[in-house]
Amino acid sequence: MDQGLISIERIFREESGRILATLIGLLGSFDLAEEAMQEAFTVALEKWPEQGTPANPRAWLISTAQHKAVDALRRSALLDSKREELQKIAELEQQLADADENMRRHDSTDGDDDGDRFGDLYQDDRLRLIFTCCHPALALEAQVALTLRTLCGLSTDEIARGFLVPLPTMAQRLVRAKQKIRDAYIPYQIPPEQELAARLEAVLLVAYHVFNEGYSATSGDTAIRHELCAEAIRLARILCLLLPRQTEARSLLALMLLHDSRRAARVGENGEPILLEDQDRSLWNHEQIREGLVLIESALREGPPGPYALQAAIAAIHARAPRAEETDWRQIVGLYRLLLSVQPSPVVELNHAAAVAMAEGPAAGLLLLDRLDSNADLRDYYLLPAARADLLRRLNRRPEAAAAYRRALALTGNDSARNFLSRRLADMESIT
Repeated sequence: MDQGLISIERIFREESGRILATLIGLLGSFDLAEEAMQEAFTVALEKWPEQGTPANPRAWLISTAQHKAVDALRRSALLDSKREELQKIAELEQQLADADENMRRHDSTDGDDDGDRFGDLYQDDRLRLIFTCCHPALALEAQVALTLRTLCGLSTDEIARGFLVPLPTMAQRLVRAKQKIRDAYIPYQIPPEQELAARLEAVLLVAYHVFNEGYSATSGDTAIRHELCAEAIRLARILCLLLPRQTEARSLLALMLLHDSRRAARVGENGEPILLEDQDRSLWNHEQIREGLVLIESALREGPPGPYALQAAIAAIHARAPRAEETDWRQIVGLYRLLLSVQPSPVVELNHAAAVAMAEGPAAGLLLLDRLDSNADLRDYYLLPAARADLLRRLNRRPEAAAAYRRALALTGNDSARNFLSRRLADMESIT
């Protein structure tokens, strides 16, 4: 593939959420911002392969998108002969010019770390977008889904998979959420301190889903989307600064750090995922582990554990085990039972069953998984048949394991996971 096209693809993957957040703040419209960004990337596809990638591609794309948006608004106003609309467009053009100049000055002095300093938090477009989307006027799932769609550039299908709902259902939720923000004139800003806590649940859930999509990508050709993991950790750090007494924010950051610490050991040279039990633990990031352990220990000392604290406590047990066989699986099973009482969900039940299999043997875990087969929420969740296949493989029930691997293959949209499952399926189908 042409290097220019590779560059554009990488920039879209890593920067589209940030670009869109800025455009929504400037234009005040989700739909107009999305259309303008798409047009800007189309222009980039035409020009960059010949002219080269600009020195500041993000600023170039935002500026191009702004011009495309204004052109679209002007055409619409001229078509309708609306004098007031034309005046508003002229004012918008001036605002965009001022914002463009401010952005260029900011980029020239700020490097790649903008938004990480506490003094800049309230100028962070991505954070403002999250709090705009996570308004109490919207249903919780709609808040999270809309933020994932706009901030992270996740497809509607990817979000639907993450929420275990049909694609049309999620598409309708996104449309209604954008309409609600427009009709209710929800401001594009971080709310006052006294209102932060009321939106915390949704904002934490956004960061959690962003990290999950990065940690285990539901589609694409890589198992890990590093830019999403980094963005989620960045957002979690900001939330800890904004709300230092919120133990669940601290617990979520701990959870992310402990999981992300395994990044270098999670994927082999062939791009396929490496199971936790087979990872080279010397490759784990021990600085992240130390920070994560300090965070979760302080959170657990300060109050009863919430869902993120319990998940972080489970991750901490894995982090403390020098070898896979030294993992305290019985304690993990106990923590999953607590998590089920605090936040019952079919995915937590699946993880609990997997932990039981490690603590008591694959047959015990398989009994629990069999009960989940009829759960409608997990019908299209590939990790259920994948987990079932693994336990059947361990029990040497090869034909049943092969059937389960085929089911998992039919459900996953990630190429890396497909390669791993295909290899396991071939092992089960081979004649011994």
